[in-house]
Parts: sequence; C-alpha cells; structure tokens
Amino acid sequence: MKHAFAWLTALAFTLPHISTAQGETMTQDERAVLAVIETMTHSFQAGDIATVMNSYEPQATVVFEPAAPVSDADMIAQMFTGMAALQPEFSYPAGHEVIVNGDFAIHIAPWDMIARTPEGAPITQSGLSVAVLHRQPGGDWKMVIDNPHSARLLASHP
Repeated sequence: MKHAFAWLTALAFTLPHISTAQGETMTQDERAVLAVIETMTHSFQAGDIATVMNSYEPQATVVFEPAAPVSDADMIAQMFTGMAALQPEFSYPAGHEVIVNGDFAIHIAPWDMIARTPEGAPITQSGLSVAVLHRQPGGDWKMVIDNPHSARLLASHP
C-alpha cells in the first residue's frame, strides 16, 4: 500500500497540468502559453500581421480551411492579411484549456467570430481551436501547429 501511494504521488507530480483561464490557478508556463494566444488574437483583430507572425515558429502550419494546412510562412502572412481586412472580433466563451508537458504545450478553446464582408454583410463563425506550442531556446513559446477548425471532426461523429 505504501508503494502504491508513493507511485500515485509521484505520478501526480509528473503528469502535465491541465487548467483553464477561468477560475483555476495556472502555472507560469500555462500563463505564458495563454499569453501567446491572447497576443496573437488581439494582434490579428488589430491587423498587426507582424506580431501575429511572431507568434509562430518559422516552419509553422496553420489550417485556414478545414483539411487544408498551410506551411509556407509567406502564404500564412497573406492569408492573415486578407482575413484581417474583414475586421474579425473573436471571443472564447467557454474559456481556454492549456496543457504543458516539458517544452511542448497544447491550447484548446472553442471560439466565436464576427466580421463584415467588404460590402458590410455580417459574417459569423465558430469552431474549436487546437494549437500546439513549443518553448523556444530563450524561453518564449511559439505556435507550431494552429488548427481553428478542429470542431469539424465532431460534426461527423454519430
């Protein structure tokens, strides 16, 4: 019994910590990961594409359309620039989940977006964002994979 308790205690300290931004205490790494997501979102809404791109590793992959990942940095910047022209406003109504394991982290959050076409017609979208982040040698976190369309898999699930 003593060994089982010691094993479970050790396991609890080695498992990645899961947390949300609302109501739970986050570790410093979890807060840093969430800050990357928040900075990227605010910069995107403001049309600051340079800061958006700085949120990603140079070889990152972003999924702008379901099942169509883009890994070319110039194309990613062009896509963000075109989308920013719609002046999107994002919200995360259910909060954020951040899981950190060593130098890797995953961010999961449902999102809602409102924007306007160039003609002024409203656009509304929602989805589930799943982003993988990697700690850089200097300690900063950057996104490696960003898929805001992960909810599409749930739509086809019986």
